Amino acid sequence: MTTPLLVDEVSDAIDAAAGTLFAAQRPDGVFDYGAPASTLGTVGAVGALHFGDPEGSADLIARGATWLARTQGEDGGWSMVPGQVSEAGPTALATAVLHLVAPRTAADRVRAGREWTRRHGGLEAIPNPEVVDWCRQFFAYAGWLDPRDMPRFPIEPALLPALYRRLFDLRMPTVSASALAEARHRPPTGFRRLPARWAGPRALSVVRQVYEHGGATGSWYEDPWVTGLIVTGLARAEVGRDMVEGAVRWLRAQENTDEQGVVEGSWSTGPPDLTSSVYATRGLLAAGYGDEPRLKPVKALLLKLQRHEPFAAFGSPPGFWGRPGTLGTGEAVSVLARLPGTDQADAVRRGVTWLTLQQDSRGSWGSCVRNTRVADSGPCPHLTAKALDALLDSGVPADDRRVRRGLRWLAKAQRPEGSYESVWFRMHTAGTSAVLQTFARVGLADAPAAVRARRWLERTRRDDGSWSTGDPADAGTVEETSWALAGLLAAGAHPRELLPGVRWLLAARLPDGGWPAAPVNEYVRHVSRCRMPALTQGLALRALAHYRQESTR
Repeated sequence: MTTPLLVDEVSDAIDAAAGTLFAAQRPDGVFDYGAPASTLGTVGAVGALHFGDPEGSADLIARGATWLARTQGEDGGWSMVPGQVSEAGPTALATAVLHLVAPRTAADRVRAGREWTRRHGGLEAIPNPEVVDWCRQFFAYAGWLDPRDMPRFPIEPALLPALYRRLFDLRMPTVSASALAEARHRPPTGFRRLPARWAGPRALSVVRQVYEHGGATGSWYEDPWVTGLIVTGLARAEVGRDMVEGAVRWLRAQENTDEQGVVEGSWSTGPPDLTSSVYATRGLLAAGYGDEPRLKPVKALLLKLQRHEPFAAFGSPPGFWGRPGTLGTGEAVSVLARLPGTDQADAVRRGVTWLTLQQDSRGSWGSCVRNTRVADSGPCPHLTAKALDALLDSGVPADDRRVRRGLRWLAKAQRPEGSYESVWFRMHTAGTSAVLQTFARVGLADAPAAVRARRWLERTRRDDGSWSTGDPADAGTVEETSWALAGLLAAGAHPRELLPGVRWLLAARLPDGGWPAAPVNEYVRHVSRCRMPALTQGLALRALAHYRQESTR
């Protein structure tokens, strides 16, 4: 007897999930699931207020210290978001900031945090050199590290803007602020003294350009953690006081409140309005909701959020979305190209121009700055696949030079076992699925790299039908299962082969028809992860819609 393909059950699940997505939509089009309180966001805010406004913000600092103490895990560690598995970076940073602002009242919490860090290999065991530098900075502030052993942030590269961008990418304002502080507290000597003096105003200009490009609202990237790092550097350098004061006001306004409206001493990582909305909309479009009137505000939102002026600090031309970024721009172009109507044509054209100008000389795309090789920002297979998809969605033919160059780079970027990297999502399922779908879309599903990617996905399916990181010890997630299903379906797998994964997705639904989000988003790569519910719903919708389409051919 032929095994049923569950098409009716899948259709019911799609309709219910679409309902939950629309229930989370605001009138302005944003699919708003909120932003949970964040350990790093709170650490950044409390540290910034301690250095930038210790007396005027004593109330916020005290509430932040209380919240950090209250959210420490039973094992002595902290996670990116309370309730997750303890992570090395958040634990080290929360421990140092607690000692800095509440050395007596939080002494027991600090001891437990330091013991957790020791048991897990110390700072040297953190798998991200940038995070190690952050931790060493805060350990020196706490008095646990000789200031002479703090990481060095040379200021002289600011004299060479193009090099500076390639060296630090999106981190330029944080590096600049730290370098300004170092130049004040550990002034360069000898032949470095004069270049450092010249570079100071250039570094401060970078910080100000990014600040003003965001509207001079008091934040950088609308993120308390990043804002906190920058404000700490500026305050210690005793420069940019207007920006420090603006940030203090912004942080006060961003403090989270409980259900009764009482401020609680925590901060979130920033509203993911753009990314949440494009992921949700991609899912709804795949599920057949393109003519739904409730998607009209999404189009208006995306047209409003596109930036029409260049971003000089990053050497970025106009036409992007985000801060600026390949992922946000690629997804926005794909969504606008798929939405009905013609009024978005010019925005799509400008987005394609931006992506074209941002393609690396090697054919790849990174997060923000062209041709950078910065770890976690440089050439990324997942981002490259997303950029290529956006070009194809806009009508660029598969034999276009931009597409061919990107595909050649992807064929060379594959890991030995067949998987692909992803900067913004954990491990390799997301990147492998994205690249496989792109290869299949241009008729290269049988190319050697695509075959190896497909085999990796097939090989890493768990016994229960789900997918995770590829490590058998990790439980399956809705996001990674959806990515894998979409990739394999695009590559030609028969729906019947994927029934275990579809059944797993159907069984994983929540009572409201949606799915639980897992911490697969890399807030800081390999160190801190977070959930994005709109991404979860959108990915599951796309996978089930593709499965239904292939099952009814």
